[in-house]
Amino acid sequence: MSDVRRRRFMTLLGKGAAAAAVWPLRAKADVSPVMARLASYMSAAGAHALPDAVVLEAKNHILDTLAAAISGSELPPGIQALKFARTYGGNGGATILASDLVAGPIEAAIVNGALAQADETDDNYSAGGAHPGCAVVPAAFAMGEVLGVDGMRFLRAVTLGYDIGMRAMKTILGRTVLRDTHNIVGSFGASAAAGCIANLNAQQMRWLIDYASQQAGSGYGAWQRDTEHMEKAFVFGSMAARNGVTAAMVIHSGWTGVDDVFYGHENFFQSYAPNAKPEGLIDKLGESYEITQTIIKKWSTGGPIQSPLDAIFNLRKSHPFAAEEVKEIVIHLSTSAAPKVDNVSSPDLCIQYLVAVMLLDHTVSFRAAHDKARMTDAVVLRQRDKVKVVAEQKLEDLLPRRVAVVEIILADGTRLREENDTVRGTPENPMTKDEIVDKARDLIVPVLGADKCAKLVEAIYSLEQVRDIRELRPFVQRT
Repeated sequence: MSDVRRRRFMTLLGKGAAAAAVWPLRAKADVSPVMARLASYMSAAGAHALPDAVVLEAKNHILDTLAAAISGSELPPGIQALKFARTYGGNGGATILASDLVAGPIEAAIVNGALAQADETDDNYSAGGAHPGCAVVPAAFAMGEVLGVDGMRFLRAVTLGYDIGMRAMKTILGRTVLRDTHNIVGSFGASAAAGCIANLNAQQMRWLIDYASQQAGSGYGAWQRDTEHMEKAFVFGSMAARNGVTAAMVIHSGWTGVDDVFYGHENFFQSYAPNAKPEGLIDKLGESYEITQTIIKKWSTGGPIQSPLDAIFNLRKSHPFAAEEVKEIVIHLSTSAAPKVDNVSSPDLCIQYLVAVMLLDHTVSFRAAHDKARMTDAVVLRQRDKVKVVAEQKLEDLLPRRVAVVEIILADGTRLREENDTVRGTPENPMTKDEIVDKARDLIVPVLGADKCAKLVEAIYSLEQVRDIRELRPFVQRT
């Protein structure tokens, strides 16, 4: 974006803010109680005090998402996203992570969303269908930089994004024939976050929800056939973050829309989820915070791998053993999870490879989880041959809780068994702040170095003191 174009854009945003001051905050007769409550809450969220535990959890998820994006810059989807930025991004006021580039907010949202979902490192929801951070955080960051908001508004916007995106998904998915529509959480969440950054009033929030809903009904499951993960990065990250920034920008600049897209003729639920109850969107809003119900992964691998790695890690703490002592490992998984990880070609999804790495390294680093060449290393292959996967319907019946049973037989005949039903990083078994920071270091330091990583960690955990979110730029870019 040229300086002239940027000045024009900022002028439009200023006009939008002026219009916000005179647009009435009324609840019209044709606005349902659900929409009135939702829009009112969203418009006040930027100044809404949050419980200390929620503030800490939001910081954890922001750091985890930025770390995922920085590490994702060196994976195929991230490499292509940065190429897109160099080709089409131009100039602007928004940071392209892990690069020396800036771009307009829409382009930045597209690129940073892809970086954050370049593989399976980012946060997710245990029941599936949601990777909220890779859409919400890039949208809030891009919009926040353009408008120069402070750290607390950024944090509150991200928290709101999780609240609205996850409630939208839980309200809609499972009650509609579009069961493979994964863009719901991202588009609603990113729109809410970006709208909060833009300080939209209740009337504008109703229109924002309208524009979010118009963009949310896409992202069907064909992306699963793209083995390079690029389409998934686009659907979960790029597209959703772009949708959110776009919705907030057009409304903030003066566009109007439908006052209540959830009710009346040709409404959103009628089109996509006729049996859904819109009241789910405001259920415990302001009491229960969805960011506390979203998983931060301990291991930079696919979801079904988390529980088996936890089990082996736990067994080793109680009964230390070396890789050479292991004769056989049998891993019991649900019937839907087993085929996704059983001797597949991707290193971050291949359970035999990752268990072999755990046996040899006593951990699984990001680098190891993405080292395709190591999959055929002779030392690794000897350990891989020991690992067998068994699919069990009784574990399938326990979903969305991802339960894994790991049985290890040692050369001396010792039999070890661990049934892990609470994955590390879930709300029931949360990671500590130190564990989250250790994961971030593993992801960030190889790309940006230890000094920038330390400064970013410090800034995220002191967002209350960050006067302008653009202060983060030196810590998230290459020089």
